[in-house]
Amino acid sequence: MSAMSIGVLRLTQTTIGKKVIMAITGLIWVGFVMFHMYGNLKAFAFMTGPEYDSATQHFNEYAETLRTFGEPVFGYTHLLWGARLVLIVALVLHVWAAYSLAQESYEARSTKYVKHKMLKATFASTYMRVSGVIILVFIILHLAHFTWGIPGIHPDFRPGEAYHNLVVGFQAYGNAFAIFYILAMCAVGLHLYHGVWSMFQTLGLNNKIYTMPLRILAVIVALVTTIGFITVPLAVILGIVS
Repeated sequence: MSAMSIGVLRLTQTTIGKKVIMAITGLIWVGFVMFHMYGNLKAFAFMTGPEYDSATQHFNEYAETLRTFGEPVFGYTHLLWGARLVLIVALVLHVWAAYSLAQESYEARSTKYVKHKMLKATFASTYMRVSGVIILVFIILHLAHFTWGIPGIHPDFRPGEAYHNLVVGFQAYGNAFAIFYILAMCAVGLHLYHGVWSMFQTLGLNNKIYTMPLRILAVIVALVTTIGFITVPLAVILGIVS
């Protein structure tokens, strides 16, 4: 067994190692979430000028570009599937590390004194677990709704027509999914705030000088992402995007 393999194995066996895994995998997902949020905002392309007369065409072209990106060096959807595999692995590791740390925390709280001293930390950790479960459920429903187009979840899914699928998907069932999406994005925002801040702490980036700027950065990341995501379903509900 190589030294690198031994190092990775030890990383998965220690508390700090699991926190590092959570920080790194969380960073991967923060990057993806912000990129995804930016892409969703292309639904407002009709507001950017005459070069985008058709928001439908522009949004559909953006969705198709995700599949053709890298051609002709890479084949159709090759880079997209590469990114998906990275995200899947990161998600599995993130969930595993979170569950493992939660188990360690539960086993460590064996006396009332310890419970009292860890009350604040336990509240934050409990919230992160709850929001994490909400987000995990949302990811599955989101894929079933807008990526797989499962009948009964999306009422009129059309492959290759991303803009149509977006609008109809949010309008369906009395805007029920749009409302659920907005609530889920609020959970994502709160999870992002605590997660990004914890990531800075785990990686040792916070100190007396950087603590406040980093906390502000965590707030900005959470707010920008949340607001960016909820504007699209809100615009569909209000008839701005249709």
